[in-house]
Amino acid sequence: MRLSAYFLPVLKETPADAQIVSHRLMLRAGMVNQCASGLYSWLPLGQRVLSKIEKIVADEQDKIGCHRVIMPTLQPASLWQESGRYEDYGKEMLRVKDRHDRDLLFGPTNEEVITDIVRQYVKSYRDLPQVLYQITWKFRDEMRPRFGVMRGREFLMKDGYSFDVDYEGARATYQRIFESYLRTFNRLGLTAIPVKADSGAIGGDLSHEFQIMAETGESTVYYDAAYDSLTPEQRTFDHLQALYAAADEKHDADNCPVPADRLKSARGIEVGHIFYFGKKYSDALNVKVAGADGQAVVPEMGSYGIGVSRLVAAIIEANHDDAGIIWPDAVAPFKVALISAKTGDEACDAIANDIYEKLTGAGIDVLFDDRNERPGAKFATMDLIGIPHHLIVGNKAVQESVVEYKNRRTGAREMIALSAVDGWIHGMRG
Repeated sequence: MRLSAYFLPVLKETPADAQIVSHRLMLRAGMVNQCASGLYSWLPLGQRVLSKIEKIVADEQDKIGCHRVIMPTLQPASLWQESGRYEDYGKEMLRVKDRHDRDLLFGPTNEEVITDIVRQYVKSYRDLPQVLYQITWKFRDEMRPRFGVMRGREFLMKDGYSFDVDYEGARATYQRIFESYLRTFNRLGLTAIPVKADSGAIGGDLSHEFQIMAETGESTVYYDAAYDSLTPEQRTFDHLQALYAAADEKHDADNCPVPADRLKSARGIEVGHIFYFGKKYSDALNVKVAGADGQAVVPEMGSYGIGVSRLVAAIIEANHDDAGIIWPDAVAPFKVALISAKTGDEACDAIANDIYEKLTGAGIDVLFDDRNERPGAKFATMDLIGIPHHLIVGNKAVQESVVEYKNRRTGAREMIALSAVDGWIHGMRG
């Protein structure tokens, strides 16, 4: 993509109402535009990041046998009345009537709809287990939406729902999804700590929030320093269950099982929540399947959420410096920033255009700053929007047949001979 033709409305000044780093940088980098309180339009740069995160989330769900669906944005109130949640949910739910005076709601979550689907089609234990999920926009009418997309009223969310014949099956499904979440966050360049959450009236230990550490996190997380040295192979359900991690409201300093010299604390941002809730909805909506012995069985259920749009902000909170965003490669809107430091110079333009064609031909996402701007302004823009790898074509490209490479995360620089650029591009494809 040539920046001269791209829609990238970067801001030089930080909007006064942006309180946290991710909100400031997303506005300044031209990723989002605020339409109203808690409501944002996703502009081209932001949409590219959002789509890459969505693809990784879906890929990891598909790998473990989950099935993607799309459920309606508007839901009939009758389903929620059947489950008993319609009046209890509160003012966060947006309630509307259609032209026939039927009560509808803008879905904040989908337990009722998915349970209704299963009761219509699943009739035997042989059809279980099933995990159905979607990635869609949801609405919750937050009283005080703040921090940009971190706590907006409309948000993109992955929500999944499991159905099993018995508790043992439900626990196995829970464990499978728990571990898939760890792999998902790892692919996004994040290390997530699963923190035991309140299981409510159901009890037990099958409810976890996934927290990533960032200075601007919403709550303090206390955890065993052993987390920091775990290998990917050790980040399993059973291994992590044995390690201590608790949010501040659950942490009891006087009775903490971790020795003081091993206890760490950091600010955390919740990016996912998984929850086993047994037969709460399958009972309420009268879901029954024939068991192996021919007797009717009420399926065990769980729900599994990831805040996809929230992850964009969370990744920025964990990956930025004074100059701007530092995207992990996997979610960067573009992998390579190609900067022509002498736009208008015939020889320099020829080299830059040749490299651009090679990058695009290799299938690499590249943003080519071909604008007639000062080099300093170009460098600042690419640092702000966080593209991980920079190639700079300037005087030395013409005089010495070399281009400069800069790693956005480390700041490391090196010179690459023009004759070696093809090999460098090949390495970028890996």
